[in-house]
Order: sequence, then structure tokens, then C-alpha cells
Amino acid sequence: MGDVVNLNQYRKKRDRTLGRGRATAARAKHGLAKVERTLLKDRRARDAKLLSDKRMDRGDPDDPLAAG
Repeated sequence: MGDVVNLNQYRKKRDRTLGRGRATAARAKHGLAKVERTLLKDRRARDAKLLSDKRMDRGDPDDPLAAG
């Protein structure tokens, strides 16, 4: 006689394995993880702020007191 198999445990194990495969495919399809997207967004915002802080505004060209 064969071993007794708990079908509920078998189904759960099978579903987890299939779920991992689907999750991997979805990650590849949709790109970055949320943490990576957040880091990238923050890095871009920081870079934009640093760049705008270094911008030298010429002001109004008709203003005689404007630098430049």
C-alpha cells in the first residue's frame, strides 16, 4: 500500500509554486519593485532640486538692476 498523502497540503504546495512563477513573470513584465520606484523617484527629485538650486536667473532683461 502507498503512502498517505494529504491532498490539502499537496494543493497548497502546488499553488504556492505556481504563484511564485506568476509573480516572477509579473515582476519582469511590470518593471521595478515599489521600493526601487520610490528610490528612483526620490533620487530624481533630489537631482532636480540640486540642479535648480544652481541655476543662475538672469531676471527681466528690461530691468536695469538685473544682473548680467
